[in-house]
Amino acid sequence: MARMAAVRVAVIGSGPAGLYSAEALVKQTDGEARVDVFDRLPTPYGLVRYGVAPDHTSIKAIAKYLQKVLEHPDVRFLGGVELGRDVTRDDLLGCYDAVIYATGAMVDRRLGVPGEDLPGSVAATDFVNWYCGHPDAAAHAFDLSVEEVAVIGVGNVAVDVVRILAKTPAELHATDMPEQVIAALEASRVRRVHMIGRRGPAQAKFTTKELRELGSLDGVHVHVQPGDMELDAASRALADADRHVRGNVKVMDGWTTVPDGTRPRRIDVRFWRAPVEIEGTSSVTGLKLERTAPDADGRVRGTGEFETLPVGMVLRSVGYKSVPLAGLPFDERAHVVPNDGGRVAGRPREYVAGWIKRGPTGVVGTNKSDAAETVRHLLEDVRPGTAPGAVEDLLEARALPVVTYADWLNLDAAEVALARSLSRGERVKLAHWEAMRNACRPG
Repeated sequence: MARMAAVRVAVIGSGPAGLYSAEALVKQTDGEARVDVFDRLPTPYGLVRYGVAPDHTSIKAIAKYLQKVLEHPDVRFLGGVELGRDVTRDDLLGCYDAVIYATGAMVDRRLGVPGEDLPGSVAATDFVNWYCGHPDAAAHAFDLSVEEVAVIGVGNVAVDVVRILAKTPAELHATDMPEQVIAALEASRVRRVHMIGRRGPAQAKFTTKELRELGSLDGVHVHVQPGDMELDAASRALADADRHVRGNVKVMDGWTTVPDGTRPRRIDVRFWRAPVEIEGTSSVTGLKLERTAPDADGRVRGTGEFETLPVGMVLRSVGYKSVPLAGLPFDERAHVVPNDGGRVAGRPREYVAGWIKRGPTGVVGTNKSDAAETVRHLLEDVRPGTAPGAVEDLLEARALPVVTYADWLNLDAAEVALARSLSRGERVKLAHWEAMRNACRPG
């Protein structure tokens, strides 16, 4: 491809998908791109900061790589600016040659069962946001005075939630959890956590590494009923064909031993059960489950056999979904913006990357190749100089308190200093909006 004049691109979202898109733009144009990365939060890194579990420091270290993208001279961070509230699609298309939407998929899917809206019935996304220090969740309160909790779902997010509930506060002391979260976990009375899947162990979505970590928690007995580990023909074929499934099954087979009553906390992994009702009047008092089984076509059916768990909180972790963006087409079934390799259907100069492009699949690194594909198609289409406007004029005219990368570094330094003062790891997050804004512009 011939060297092109500088192209101006707005990227909406500063998580991995957005920042990998910015990186691909400067690399694929040999630096002949000017990229502004917008985020409604005053902090970059998206799910790396607010979705990866605080005790998974090796994964969170990806932020150090993404930081280099933000430090590129042709990339700017414009935090505290929300699409739809502060700027519109038309505003952006008037100021940039192209726009990439990388807004993720952070709304939880619902169960659709009676009692789902009772106090104590909670989306796992809200709980994750709370313990990860997201400012939208800073004021949330979760009743951890109950002794038993159910987590519905058998993916890595569910495993993260179960692990955080089962760990002692001392084990979490060196993480970046906000102080109020650590205090709440110190007061927790949760002693038993049920993790529930409507299908069998071969169909579970967690990784073997996550499972091993769950089984190695100090003072915790992890148990699976032996009958739940019996594999039907389809499950056995899946295990034979996939080493990850085989690894999961092997780990969980080791959890079928009789529970050790001397350990203070217990995790029960329960397969072939579907929630049918969350019980209670003013708050959750139980979770009614129906035993399930595979039919001849491999689908899951109810068996008419029921049981009720005496839980005081239910956390649903049955998947994420994206939300529509005003003015863009949206597939209500797949919960993505219809696109062809990142090109938004019927919308010239508009593109998508990440989960809003492909759905909530893959790991953090998947976003790199995904973003590269979107950017490759953008550069095939784009014509520099298409948009006459200057975003600086627009932001100034609206008196928007834009958070720059330098402002974010002030907040970053404040969190590092707080951790040092508390003797707590590398950083302790500031989670309240006002505290974050004040740290961005000290003095």
